[in-house]
Amino acid sequence: MTAAQGTRRTQWAAGSAVALALLFAGVATVATARGDTTDGKQPRAASTAVRAPATGSADAGFARDMAVHHQQAVEMSFIVRDRTQDEEVRRFAYDIANTQANQRGMLLGWLDLWELPKVAVAGQEPMAWMAAHGGRSGGDSHDMDGMAGMAGMAGMGDMTAGSGSGFTAHDGALMPGMATRTELDRLRKADGKQAEILYLQLMTDHHKGGVAMARGCAELCTVKAERRLAKGMVEAQQSELDAMAQMLAARGAEPR
Repeated sequence: MTAAQGTRRTQWAAGSAVALALLFAGVATVATARGDTTDGKQPRAASTAVRAPATGSADAGFARDMAVHHQQAVEMSFIVRDRTQDEEVRRFAYDIANTQANQRGMLLGWLDLWELPKVAVAGQEPMAWMAAHGGRSGGDSHDMDGMAGMAGMAGMGDMTAGSGSGFTAHDGALMPGMATRTELDRLRKADGKQAEILYLQLMTDHHKGGVAMARGCAELCTVKAERRLAKGMVEAQQSELDAMAQMLAARGAEPR
């Protein structure tokens, strides 16, 4: 391994440490908000007055599903780190890994704050919260149509009547936009430009699915902080979609 490669690996390790620190800080913030203390003092009354969303609410469903969705984005970003030496793609992947790891910590932290399970109950399909709450507002049909449209993308599976998003989980892809196990294996085996293009294509699909989900929460969620986070995800990932289209074009490729 060259000195430059060693430096880059050190930078990524440092970045990972920063992400973990942010996650632990988020957990500490949640504990404080819940009134959980380690000094033996009683929690403040205001902390116990927080109204938690129901397990089947859009708030809880979005937090659980987006945490899973984000985890794969982090995984793909760390895979491409080791498959290319292109600094532009590595920096882009580094930003996505840090951002989505931090957001995932927030989502899981909220579930902990609400004392709700971090995984879906047995028999509950991913994205069921969008269908269950789809009639609450007139703007939801756009989001559901967007989710259904994702199923027609390359590698996205078949439409299934009655499912929350019109998407059939398959080969490890649990929600629209997620890469399959087969695609992740291809990314792990790719090198250089091939790895860059595949990563950008997979992450483009991933962001499109994520944007549709975040729009659903921005419309359906009741917790103000979660709606703000969802709206921020839409804006940031739309910007990253534009950037990825440009990077793909520079490599003689395009989104799938």
